[in-house]
Amino acid sequence: MIQITQLNMRPGHSLEDLKRKAAKTAGCSREQMSEFKIVKRSLDARKKPDIFFSYSVRFSVKEEALLLKKRKDKRVTVWEEKPYRFPEPGQKTLTERPVIIGMGPAGLFCGYYLAKHGYAPILLERGRDVDQRSLDVENFWKTGTLLKDSNVQFGEGGAGTFSDGKLNTLIKDKDGRNKEALKTFVDCGAPENILYDAKPHIGTDILRNVVKTMRSRIVKWGGQVYFENKVTDILTENEKLTGLLVETPQGTRALPSSVAVLAVGHSARDTFQILYDKKVPMEAKAFAVGFRVQHPQKMINADQYGLEETKLLPAASYKLTARTDSLRSVYSFCMCPGGYVVNASSEEGRVAVNGMSYSDRAGENANSAVIVSVTPEDFGSCHPLAGVRFQRELEERAFRAGRGKIPSQYYGDYKAAVLGRQKETFTPGIRPQICGDTFFTDISRILPEALNRSFVEGMEQFGKILPGFDRPDTILSGVESRTSSPVRILRGESLESSFSGLYPCGEGAGYAGGIMSAAMDGLRVAEQIASVYKVLDESGIFQYTETERNDVKED
Repeated sequence: MIQITQLNMRPGHSLEDLKRKAAKTAGCSREQMSEFKIVKRSLDARKKPDIFFSYSVRFSVKEEALLLKKRKDKRVTVWEEKPYRFPEPGQKTLTERPVIIGMGPAGLFCGYYLAKHGYAPILLERGRDVDQRSLDVENFWKTGTLLKDSNVQFGEGGAGTFSDGKLNTLIKDKDGRNKEALKTFVDCGAPENILYDAKPHIGTDILRNVVKTMRSRIVKWGGQVYFENKVTDILTENEKLTGLLVETPQGTRALPSSVAVLAVGHSARDTFQILYDKKVPMEAKAFAVGFRVQHPQKMINADQYGLEETKLLPAASYKLTARTDSLRSVYSFCMCPGGYVVNASSEEGRVAVNGMSYSDRAGENANSAVIVSVTPEDFGSCHPLAGVRFQRELEERAFRAGRGKIPSQYYGDYKAAVLGRQKETFTPGIRPQICGDTFFTDISRILPEALNRSFVEGMEQFGKILPGFDRPDTILSGVESRTSSPVRILRGESLESSFSGLYPCGEGAGYAGGIMSAAMDGLRVAEQIASVYKVLDESGIFQYTETERNDVKED
C-alpha cells in the first residue's frame, strides 16, 4: 500500500476532498485508488486561528513501485501491514476454566480474547451490570445513597465507564495491541474515527453500550459472566493457586481455580488487604492527588484555537505540566472537554471526585484534575498499603469539609487561604457543572500544606500558558485521589505473582493508567495464558446450580 503523511486539510472538508488531495500528492488519478483508509488525524493549531487537520492515509494502486519511482515527495512511501496475532495454544492442560476477577477494561479485554479463542473464561464482577449500575449511580448523585459495590468505581466496565472515554495512551505499541484494542472497540459499537484520531475518545454514553456488547460476545463464545460475585479469599497450597472464595447473592461458594486474573481496579482496597494478608508480594507506589478544576469551555477554545465558537472543530482540550520549587510534578490529568465533575465515592464517610464527558462533549465547562505527585515518602510509612491509608485520610477530610457533599471553592479564595493572604474581591462567572450535590467551603485543609503550595504554584504556571487558567473564579472540587493504584502487585516475566496461577493485571495491579493501557495489559495477560495452556474442553466447566445460573447476563 501507499502511505502519505502530513496531508493538511481545512476544517469543513469532505472525505472526497481528502481523497482528491491524496491522489494529487501521490501523482495518480482518483480512479486509480482503492482500499483508501485514514490512519491518523490530528489538529494543528500552532498558528491559531489558522487551524487545519493533518492526515496520514493509505491506499492501494497498481504498479506502486513505478509510482514511487516517479514521485520524489518524501511524504509518499510504501507501507507493509503487520497484523496483530494472538498466540497459538500452549501445551499445559487446564483443569478448570480460567477466572477473571473484575470487569473493567483489563478484565473485559482479557476475558474477551480468551473467550474468542476457546478458553471459556469465568468473569466475576463484584458490582452490577452496566444498566443497573448506571441507575444506581444516577440515584447516588440525586439522593446521596451510596451502594458500596455499585458506584462510579465498581461494576461492569470499571471506573472508566463514568469518564470521558479517552482512548489514547503513551505506551509504545510494538506488538500491535493498541490498534487491536481500538479495532475491538469499533467492532463492538464505537465510532470508526477512534482508529485514526490522535486523541480518540468515545464518551461515557457510547462506552456503556460497547461494554454490553463485549459481555454478550463473551457469553456467546462460551464464557460465563457473574455479577454481584465478590472474591473474598484466595485459596493457595504450596504457593500455587487452588481456588477462590466467592460471595454471591445465594451465599459464599468455593470456586476451584488454578488460573485467575486479578483485574480488580485501583479502588479495590478490601481486595488489596486480602492479598496482603495472604502474603502476595506487593509494594506501595507513587501516584498523584489534587482537585478537579472547572473553566468555561469557550475560554479553553479561545486559548487553544483563538476562537470561542468551534462548530467545525472539537471542543478544545489541553495537557499541562509544571515543576515546582520543591521539585514536585504538577500536571493536568483526565481532561474532559465539555464535561462534568462527578462524585466518584465508593466508601461511606469519604468523598472522591472524577471527571466525565458524553460523546458530544457539549457541556458548558471544561474540567480536568490538577494533581500533585506523591511518593511513599509522603505516606509516612513503608507499609505496602500506606498509600491506601493516605488516600482514605484525604477523602475523609473532603467528606468532613463538604458535610458529605462534594466540597468546592473558588480558586481565588483557596489561594488566599493557602498563602495566608487577605481574600480578593471578584465576581464569579463560572457555573458549576457537577453530578452530585456540592457544598462551597474552605478546601485548603484537605491536602497537606506542602501539596497545597505546590498546587498553587502549578496553577500560576498554567495561567501563563493558558490565559485565565488561574482566574480567581475557577472552581476547585475535591478530592481527586483515585488517579492510579496506590499499590503494585508484583509479577514476574511470566506475568504471574510468586503464587503460581495468579496473574496481577491492569490499573489496580499497578500496570496501567487509563482505559487503553488497561485494555492492552488485559490483552497481554490473555496472550500469556493462551501461550501456556491448551484450549479448554467441556470437562472444565464450573458448575453453578440452576438458581445461580440466573446471574449470568447476556443481551
